[in-house]
Amino acid sequence: MSTDSAHSLSDSIEFPIGNTITRIAHNLDGLEIDILKELEDNWNEIREYVFSFFASQGMDEISAKEMAIFPGMEFIAALFYLDRFSRNDEYDLVVIDTAPTADTLRLLSFPDVADWYFQRFYGVLKSFVKVARATVGHVISFPLPTNEAMKEFERFNQRIKDVREMLVNPEITSVRLVTNPEKMVINETMRAYTYLSLYNLTVEALMVNRVYDRDSKNADPKKLREQETYMGMIHEIFEPLKIFKAHQFTLEVVGQEAVKRLADELFGDTDPSVIYSRENPLKITSRGGTTTIRLKVPFATTDQLELYTKRDAIIVNIGQYRRTIALPLGLYGRKVSSAEISDGMLAIKFREELNATKKRKRGERAEDKGSS
Repeated sequence: MSTDSAHSLSDSIEFPIGNTITRIAHNLDGLEIDILKELEDNWNEIREYVFSFFASQGMDEISAKEMAIFPGMEFIAALFYLDRFSRNDEYDLVVIDTAPTADTLRLLSFPDVADWYFQRFYGVLKSFVKVARATVGHVISFPLPTNEAMKEFERFNQRIKDVREMLVNPEITSVRLVTNPEKMVINETMRAYTYLSLYNLTVEALMVNRVYDRDSKNADPKKLREQETYMGMIHEIFEPLKIFKAHQFTLEVVGQEAVKRLADELFGDTDPSVIYSRENPLKITSRGGTTTIRLKVPFATTDQLELYTKRDAIIVNIGQYRRTIALPLGLYGRKVSSAEISDGMLAIKFREELNATKKRKRGERAEDKGSS
């Protein structure tokens, strides 16, 4: 399943896939997300409201339809397909070919952000719409959402929450990063690993593409030496991740036979669907009255870290990416005593809060000591 708006899946295997689930071969289906079709089929009420809102502000019809498509909706549509496939037990394995790294990383924060806004503002919006319909609805310059549109917003948010639970479950979901033995690409892959862990997704393998063949007669000795240096960096940086390697092919990898050859080189006789690590990046432990949240953030440093606390959540900023972590009830209102990054792990420690009973008993003991 491809979520990149500039689809290349059909081109790679030289088979027309399109915007409906298509049988490619025995036990293999494919899909290239077409967000216009998804909006019409699944989010029509939301699409119609957004379109009518922009049209009411004087935007022409074509522009209003374009504005109704928000960046990254292809990825969200793919997540909803995952939800459907899981509920109906339709497939043994789903592989998502995502958009470029930066776009995908931004979208991974969407479920947390959407739920945060929904919890805080949806009730207010619902009350406002109800009052506005009965009072100023007929004179304001923009349309109010219909009851069906409001219900669709609720369904949208619930599905996002369901998919989020699926994404962060290391028993069924994992991420495989693809890199080349080049300095800039390695650095980008390191950042991707950090931010994926920040969003609580399990990275369990690394695919190294375009590795020069040392036995090739046409191999450039200078390029080979340079690549050896970068391959050493990759092993030093990313191990113990499982690392797969694919050599630079002399011809472009296009067509099903070429893709099979690439798969054979990567996986050999092993099962490509094996998950090599189920380590959850987020852990919460309590010991000696101190509760600690540990979050895997490989390659991040403490000087990149910014931390903000709310009563029921903690917000972690690393670089340009932000993660909102919902706190368990036992940590509501607790103060952070320390936060530091060491050996690729962010440890956030919370002070012990005395409950009312303990405070009262301590006060009574203090009074007894004073009277004696």
